[in-house]
Amino acid sequence: MLTIDPKYITDRTGKKISVVLPIKDFEAMMEQLDDIEDVRLYDEAKKSKDPSVPIEDAFEMIEAIRKEK
Repeated sequence: MLTIDPKYITDRTGKKISVVLPIKDFEAMMEQLDDIEDVRLYDEAKKSKDPSVPIEDAFEMIEAIRKEK
């Protein structure tokens, strides 16, 4: 679990309007969000009825396209 130590910026009435985080906390949050997105995309792909291509074949196709350019 990620533990962060945010600092809040408030308006004149004390309402929180912004947050300041140490860069390491921000980067850790972004990495976790990226991981969550990867899981979401994986789950979406597993539900899909679209045909899939084995990864080795996909790499070969990509290399063939690169060589054409």
